[in-house]
Amino acid sequence: MVISIASQKGGTGKTSTSISLAAGLARRGKKVLLVDIDSQANSSKVILPNYAELRKDETIYATILEKQPLPVRHTSIPNLDIVPSHILLSNTDIELTTAKDHREERLKNVLDAIKDKYDCVLIDCPPALSWLTINAFTASEQVLVIIAPGYFELDSIVQLWKTIAEVKEYFNRSLHIRGLLFTMSDPTINSKTSLKILRQTYPEHVLQTIIPRNTDLRDAHFNKQDIFHFAPQSKAAEAYSRLIEELFP
Repeated sequence: MVISIASQKGGTGKTSTSISLAAGLARRGKKVLLVDIDSQANSSKVILPNYAELRKDETIYATILEKQPLPVRHTSIPNLDIVPSHILLSNTDIELTTAKDHREERLKNVLDAIKDKYDCVLIDCPPALSWLTINAFTASEQVLVIIAPGYFELDSIVQLWKTIAEVKEYFNRSLHIRGLLFTMSDPTINSKTSLKILRQTYPEHVLQTIIPRNTDLRDAHFNKQDIFHFAPQSKAAEAYSRLIEELFP
């Protein structure tokens, strides 16, 4: 199963979800590949302690820009591999916009060759509707949409939904939305109202699991650890455990 984890806005918990799902599944004995296609490379920086030593040709930059095989690297978490990202991926749209080949399939073509080695492939998408995101959606079977509280966050779903529909129509007929995951939940009116609107607008797509706003996630990433290793009894770890059970019953 290949799942893109996507959000049009930054700061919604997309990367925290990518890391937590990947690490949580791996710690349950599943063979997992995390593909970091976000040029901020935050998943890579948390999962790979030696990330700063990597050359750009040792990252997904070489796959997307130079059409090389995926540079899969093992991690310290048993059963978890990662394809690291690179800051220069931020220039990708300029090149892909003028490319004459099947620019939307650069990730799919190389991922199809290795995905059968894994129980699950998770793609941490950039917080933008770019050619990188289209590459991720074209290579995926499902999209997990991350939504945080707020007017602009809720409004961003409309364009993301449209992009998913267009990718399904033109590039990937099997693509579908796995669910909308509400993150950074807290007791504020903003959070409660946002969740209420989300459930009223997309009643069949909002997941039951809610991810709370939790400083343990930030602290875990600062220490280059996943939440299950850093604070296994935390509310965040408990929430992501419930999410894994909901998504992978």
